[in-house]
Amino acid sequence: MAESGMGVGLRGRSGIISLVGECLRLGPTDERPVIMLLGPRGSGASEAHGALMEKFGPETPFAYINLGGEQSLLPRYALALLARQLERKLPRYRRSHFPRLTLGLLASDHQLRMTSLAEGRRNIRRELDAFQERAEARYGDYLAAFFEVAGGAVGAPEGASTAALALLRDALRRGRRRLPGRKFTSSAAWYGGHPLLQSRDPWEALVELNLWRHDGDEDDQERLDRVLFSALLEDMRGNVRHSFMPRSYLLLLDNSHTEYGRRFLDLLIRARHDDAVVAGTDCDPLTVVASSNRWLPRWGPATGDQWPWRLRGPDRASLTDWTEHRPGRDSDDTWWYPLRLRDLNLDEVRIRIELELRQHPDLAPFARLAPFIHRLTAGLPRAVSQVLELFRHSNVPIEDGAEQDRWLRTLPDRTPREGEDTRTLVEAALDHLLRGFDPMQRSALEECAAARDLSIGTRLLGSGDSLFGEVRGRWLLHSPGTVTPTLHPWPRRLLLWRLAARPDDWDAVHELLAEHFRSEGRTVQEMYHRLAAERIDEVTGYLVARFPAVPAAQWISEFNTITAAPNRLGQAGGPLELLAGLAPEEPPEAVTTASVIRELITVRWVWSDPLADPGMRLNDMIADGFNQLSRLRRNDIVALFNEAERYRHWRHPLTSAGEG
Repeated sequence: MAESGMGVGLRGRSGIISLVGECLRLGPTDERPVIMLLGPRGSGASEAHGALMEKFGPETPFAYINLGGEQSLLPRYALALLARQLERKLPRYRRSHFPRLTLGLLASDHQLRMTSLAEGRRNIRRELDAFQERAEARYGDYLAAFFEVAGGAVGAPEGASTAALALLRDALRRGRRRLPGRKFTSSAAWYGGHPLLQSRDPWEALVELNLWRHDGDEDDQERLDRVLFSALLEDMRGNVRHSFMPRSYLLLLDNSHTEYGRRFLDLLIRARHDDAVVAGTDCDPLTVVASSNRWLPRWGPATGDQWPWRLRGPDRASLTDWTEHRPGRDSDDTWWYPLRLRDLNLDEVRIRIELELRQHPDLAPFARLAPFIHRLTAGLPRAVSQVLELFRHSNVPIEDGAEQDRWLRTLPDRTPREGEDTRTLVEAALDHLLRGFDPMQRSALEECAAARDLSIGTRLLGSGDSLFGEVRGRWLLHSPGTVTPTLHPWPRRLLLWRLAARPDDWDAVHELLAEHFRSEGRTVQEMYHRLAAERIDEVTGYLVARFPAVPAAQWISEFNTITAAPNRLGQAGGPLELLAGLAPEEPPEAVTTASVIRELITVRWVWSDPLADPGMRLNDMIADGFNQLSRLRRNDIVALFNEAERYRHWRHPLTSAGEG
């Protein structure tokens, strides 16, 4: 729990905050998007919900629902929970009420005792009053009764600040909030005019709702849910028409990729579309921010080819951008606004560590490790937190140096927590990232992770399209829009760490991949896998032959691609000790192009792995290697000089798109 989610939750998410602020400032009848925060597990969506809660909660009615809990959350339960939270009294406004929704829930709650429709019509007022009185006697008000069956769905989002928690507790506070009896009549009249109900008589319409709930088929249940969602939106429109009332509402839906989350979103989108487009009424004043770590099936295949939307980044998110790119209003896809959460950049990782220091000053010695943490995790927010937690609960050497390097070399096998959870970092992180994958799928994914192009790995290693589709559908690909679909660096690094513990499988997988690329004539990719199998002399022979044959810039590009290969080097020792184990058995007596290139290959190979060279201590050795090559080449040496300077005066890339 953080003191302030505004510090941690907003890092890398400021565009989302600005967008939500824009939506809340709109006029009550203006159209608003359904904002979707998309990314893998651990990408910070829950933290963003907490930050939104803290930022806008003091002055805006909000509701938070976690749709990812283990208990089933029927749409009616979710509606009751959110309406109850939106009723929170704010200093500037009168309390909001939801009489139509409450009446619809009441009328469909308990089965009416009747032998005919006419009898039900005569008895319904009396029975509704009795239902409500019993609920008020036990819970304080009718909507509060739903906390008994679905209260677990309003737990605080992960990483919520103390300020956000206080706001949430205030929204959930129980009290006597009786639905005024006079509202029954006007609310019942609304049901009598609803197009989905056959009965035009208000009270018979309520009986119809009751019959749908208790005696109806699936279609009746669907119609009931649609009517209830429509009631919620009409209540909101009714609230904002009065003076001293809120002008907008905020709904935060966490983990909406679940079965019940998808259903809730489908019903909400359809209700808004039916009202604002089909019926031509005013749009509702509800700003929705939902998060999902899955591609939603209603959008079509996860390739996105059949969906009119293209993912947007959060930094430039705005209403103007939504308006310019939204599909036409003839489709209910027009309401989505999908934002792909990005990883934290290096500066944001640094700031995150500084903010953690307020709560955990014992992290101070590790603040200088921000570049290492960023290289290791690629800035995935939860991964950054897991590494910091590991530092807090472990005996990592405080002083920068060889001893710390050796300790960090085995970081994935360290235990993050003390106590009952004895899982190592690699186990805990993969359990979270790959929740829902069975052991066979995980084992297959460890092997497929050996390929830079995951689609090739899954195809060649027998997993087929299903595993690749599952990974893509969970947003675990690093750059969904690029030509080469690669796993996110953090899960890939962990999966390869696991594969390295299976040395025979490691060698077999890389041999298979190398042979595949050899058969296709893609020698650079072949050498990438030859190096991963520690066949250094073969790689050296290729790069020595290429050195005089291609421009220096092209040679450097091929060299960088090959030496970014993964390794299964021993877990003992720091970068210099790992290098010593890669030296040739008989070092050459003279400096030659081949000897310089061979050493440069091994040095940069170790350097490319943040676990092998956490402090990037090999920069000067790489720079010296390029300087030597510039003396051994007769022409076109500027690129080699520049590369030497780049390593000698290294500046860490802000994003994970940099080295290694």
